[in-house]
Amino acid sequence: MAYDEGLAERIRTGLRNLKNVEEKKMMGGLVFMYNGKMCLGVVKNDLMCRIDPDLHGQSITRKGCRTMEMAGRPMKGYVLIDDNGMATQKDFEYWLGLALDFNARAKASRKT
Repeated sequence: MAYDEGLAERIRTGLRNLKNVEEKKMMGGLVFMYNGKMCLGVVKNDLMCRIDPDLHGQSITRKGCRTMEMAGRPMKGYVLIDDNGMATQKDFEYWLGLALDFNARAKASRKT
């Protein structure tokens, strides 16, 4: 399934001043790795954010945000935000900030 290229460009713009950003096609969408760790992505038309798992419950109460699932299993620390949750630039920057903040503390996945 294709992903929203406009949203991908919006993320690229939000990350343009950062070094060590890499794009990878993954999970049927596009993932943005920052410092070797999954940080943000586009899944169909939604923004995917890797956030602090301790903030997960609070985050999914925000407009347009829901828990990401993989093979029917909820993934704590990963959320999807639809158009309603990132309608304004301020909302969009909130989610980018949350993901970038956690990225500094997140563990990198083991490479196989």
